[in-house]
Amino acid sequence: MTDETKRDLKDTVFLPKTDFPMKAGLPQKEPGIAARWEQIGLYNALRDARRGREKFILHDGPPYANGDMHIGHALNHILKDMVCRTQNLMGRDAPYVPGWDCHGLPIEWKVEEQYRKKKLNKDEVPAKEFRAECRAYAQSWVDVQREQLKRLGIMGDWDHPYLTMDPQAEGTIVAELMKFAEAGNLYRGSKPVMWSPVEKTALAEAEVEYEDITSTQIDVAFEIVESPIPELIGAHAVIWTTTPWTIPVNQALAYGPEVEYVAFRAVAATHVGPEISPNTRFINHWFLVAEPLLEDFERRTSLVAGGGADRKSLKGADLAGTLARHPMHHLGGFYATPRPLLSGDFVTTDSGTGLVHMAPDHGEDDFDLCKANGINPVFAVMDDGRYRDDWPWLGGSDERRMSVINPKFNAPDGPICSDLREAGALLAASADYAHSYPHSWRSKAKVIFRCTPQWFVPMDKILPVTPAKAGVSSQGAQTPEMPASTGMTLREVATAEIARVEFIPEKGRNRIGAMVEGRPDWVLSRQRAWGVPITLFVRPDGTYLQDPEVNARIVAAVMQEGVDAWDESRKAEYLGSAHNPDDYEMVTDILDVWFDSGCTHAFVLESGRWPDLTWPANLYLEGSDQHRGWFQSSLLQSCATRGRAPYDQVLTHGFTMDAKGRKMSKSEGNTISPVKVMEQTGADIIRLWALSVDFTEDHRIGDEILKGVGDQYRKLRNTFRYLLGALDGFVGDMSDGGTLPELEVYILALLADLDYKLKAAAEGYDFNLYTRLLVDFCNEDLSAFYFDIRKDSLYCDGPDSVTRNAYRTVLDLLFHALIRYAAPVLVFTAEEVWLTRYPEDGEPDEDGQRGSVHLLEWPSVPGVRADAARWEQLRSLRDSVNEAIEPLRRDKTIRSSLEAEVAVPASAVPEGVTDAQLAELFITATVTRGQGDGVIVTKTAHHKCGRCWRLLPDVAEDGALCGRCDAVVSQLDSLPA
Repeated sequence: MTDETKRDLKDTVFLPKTDFPMKAGLPQKEPGIAARWEQIGLYNALRDARRGREKFILHDGPPYANGDMHIGHALNHILKDMVCRTQNLMGRDAPYVPGWDCHGLPIEWKVEEQYRKKKLNKDEVPAKEFRAECRAYAQSWVDVQREQLKRLGIMGDWDHPYLTMDPQAEGTIVAELMKFAEAGNLYRGSKPVMWSPVEKTALAEAEVEYEDITSTQIDVAFEIVESPIPELIGAHAVIWTTTPWTIPVNQALAYGPEVEYVAFRAVAATHVGPEISPNTRFINHWFLVAEPLLEDFERRTSLVAGGGADRKSLKGADLAGTLARHPMHHLGGFYATPRPLLSGDFVTTDSGTGLVHMAPDHGEDDFDLCKANGINPVFAVMDDGRYRDDWPWLGGSDERRMSVINPKFNAPDGPICSDLREAGALLAASADYAHSYPHSWRSKAKVIFRCTPQWFVPMDKILPVTPAKAGVSSQGAQTPEMPASTGMTLREVATAEIARVEFIPEKGRNRIGAMVEGRPDWVLSRQRAWGVPITLFVRPDGTYLQDPEVNARIVAAVMQEGVDAWDESRKAEYLGSAHNPDDYEMVTDILDVWFDSGCTHAFVLESGRWPDLTWPANLYLEGSDQHRGWFQSSLLQSCATRGRAPYDQVLTHGFTMDAKGRKMSKSEGNTISPVKVMEQTGADIIRLWALSVDFTEDHRIGDEILKGVGDQYRKLRNTFRYLLGALDGFVGDMSDGGTLPELEVYILALLADLDYKLKAAAEGYDFNLYTRLLVDFCNEDLSAFYFDIRKDSLYCDGPDSVTRNAYRTVLDLLFHALIRYAAPVLVFTAEEVWLTRYPEDGEPDEDGQRGSVHLLEWPSVPGVRADAARWEQLRSLRDSVNEAIEPLRRDKTIRSSLEAEVAVPASAVPEGVTDAQLAELFITATVTRGQGDGVIVTKTAHHKCGRCWRLLPDVAEDGALCGRCDAVVSQLDSLPA
């Protein structure tokens, strides 16, 4: 190149050009994008665009309206958003109506906390006023969570969410309850239920969590006063328990009919325990325990059992007809009646003594066995966990009258053990029994089993003949009307539906199936103020009024006025002229909040208030804990009233743990706030994390994990930035309409394969795979391979280059496919990318409408095929070449692969590939073929082109132009300025 021709060649190179920044700045940009969506009414525009298409209904499970969104909320709603966005992308009409659970103990408890801080008593406030405070509290958190979820990019009908405290929702819940009542599927009975003495209400299994605790264990002697075995009279039947507080309501003892027992005389006491009186006083006393547990009994009590004439073996069944007296029999009254020994199949020899003390007030087995033998509960423990004032033992007003969950009450030196010791009945007591115990998940206090009058739905009563409601299955097929409940119980209908419904993952079927199979009758009632009332009129004999006209008046009133409509002052109004108000009592209990949420399918999907929705739902999606919660309550409610489940598919996710796999806890200081992450790195980072983990199992999050997600995000962002820059000025297809080069055909074949796999992953809700496929394609197939190879043609080929135009044509296809694939994942970034390329979508058209990437449908990609084996061979050879070049680059023999001359084994090259094509593929100076097995790399002696920087034989000296570049420069120079 002569001095006259030397020039700055930068303006002849077609470098990518775009205003799209590499630095994302998501925390600053995302709120503006979200505000634009709200301004243009994006959700409603999408509904209009999909109207008339095949429906896909995801029914949102209502979170409680209390507290900021936590990482579990974020994961759950991102998954739901991904489902709806991918369904909409695939051309279906997939609306999303978010909802909140607004009643129940979590909210009431928080309002009570505010009262306690002010030293006020909630019970002194008028119920209507207290409910208004609960309603305001719930609404305040609905508003907070709604804004947080919108900030997360969740698209839905945020202006019209469903709230269970909406009067129409409350009216629907009452109407659903009345269906149970009119069908006779309700009864009031006294059964032991899980009860919180702190919150003074019954709890559902889903409201309980189990914690490891250490309890007092005691061995107590009941003197036998009557028996068909004369030798047992005067002996002591020994029970073992970890709930000493239940001894004051003991009414019987249970034995295992097949268990081997031994009666023996204590001949010695080996040592004196520090927590009990010297057991020498029990020497020469006779005792009865299960033979397999005798050794454990001797260890706990320090007593030594005699042998020979001092021992007698017997079978449990031989104990029928035996009576023992309560240790506190000297108090008379309730304690004067001898306690029968009853046969119980549930008695085992796993621990204890093989004899179980029965308190029908405080145990399910106890209740059932005693009821079968004519023994009724006595309701001695009040709602706050204290014994009644009139109870002969531990009642009254002395300092010992404390809650039964108080550790001091049950301690070895507490009132129970002290009185039993004084009565000569306490054989052993120690506060060292470690076990798992239920606690209220709100107050964190221990719960008890307490027998109280409650309202139940029977699980094993034959349901009335009700046809299963017809609907549309997730495959679009009409589900037939059939008498699913004919001759079947609620348990059987629910079990049949569990077999029909698709569970993802499959293990969810077994989990909920086992729970339904073993669950007791559904306890519907709660003794609280904030909730939907059980709107029944009860006669003195316990039966309730079943009058459809009365029920209709109640439902109409609640629909109009909400739960405050159920008021004593309106008793006559509801009963009407056909019934005497004096003959009925209004129930004051409220409904289990799980019944509320279990009815949401009726209020949301069937009411017509959201006309885009239909019943049943295709999908319910929640955490795996909802197998015992919302999935189950919805299933039971719908099966009892409609003969089928309200859903066709159930998708569950695991729990988010910290980076070390530990459960997140504020006290541990290991929580991750999604709100703070959005403030620091942006919502798209959380979304990418949520859709990258295997959410069907427990998964992890932490600063380092999020940092890795951030790296993934930057690579995806860089892919779009490259596409935008490379497509600058691109207006159409290949200028000559020619055949695509082989590399472009291969990339389009990879795109077609990706398209198929992504759609399958979206249909199967495998979002971890969806995201991984997308990321790997962008990183490995595009950035590290295709873009790398074609950058020379993009930058340096002439405007009329077939290869360059083919490349840009394929880039355009890639752009339109990838932006759609990425849109459900990176909702903000995808919109930013789209509007960068198509800024006109940001301006109103003649109808005042604006565009958005989220209105697009699944891309139509060319159904191109390529010789996959041939390209696998070439890519493998390319990897081998790069590995061989790397040592020379490390020791600075060469600076880039462009300086390398490569010899490859001839046998490794597919047929029909030229050396020039290999050099282009490997981005090397030259490629030759050798006969050996390995790759040989040497530094080229060719000179470097001053424009494309390739080292080629036709470059006369460094800085001169190669033939191609010389022709392109000449062409450009000849064009008009």
